[in-house]
Amino acid sequence: MGRIFLVELKGRSYYKCRFCNSHLALADSVLSWSFNCRRGRAYLFSDVVNIMLGPQEERLMLSGMHTVEDIFCCCCGQIVGWKYVAAHDKNQKYKEGKFVLERYRIGKYVFELLVSVFF
Repeated sequence: MGRIFLVELKGRSYYKCRFCNSHLALADSVLSWSFNCRRGRAYLFSDVVNIMLGPQEERLMLSGMHTVEDIFCCCCGQIVGWKYVAAHDKNQKYKEGKFVLERYRIGKYVFELLVSVFF
C-alpha cells in the first residue's frame, strides 16, 4: 500500500469523520441541508477531501434513479456518504459531481476564539 497524506482544512468550521476525526469538508461548501438518506438526515456538498470512492452502481433513491459511488473515509475506511455520478432525470442533473455526507457519520468542528480578560 502506501502512506496516507491527509488534507487538513483551514477554516472557522468544518465537518469531520465521526469515527477518526479526519477532516472531510468545509462548512462553506454545504449546498443543501435538506437531504435525506436511509438512516436520517444528510448534507449536499460541492467539495470533500480525504475520501476514497467505491465502484459505480445504479441506485434507486427518493428522487429517482441515479448512478452513484459510495464515499469512504481514507483514514478509517468507514462509509460516510456517496457521490452523484449521473442522474437519469433532467430535474436532478444539478446533483452530478456533488457529494452527500450522512449526518450521523460526520461531526462538525467550530473554531471559537477564546478571549481572556485580565483585570
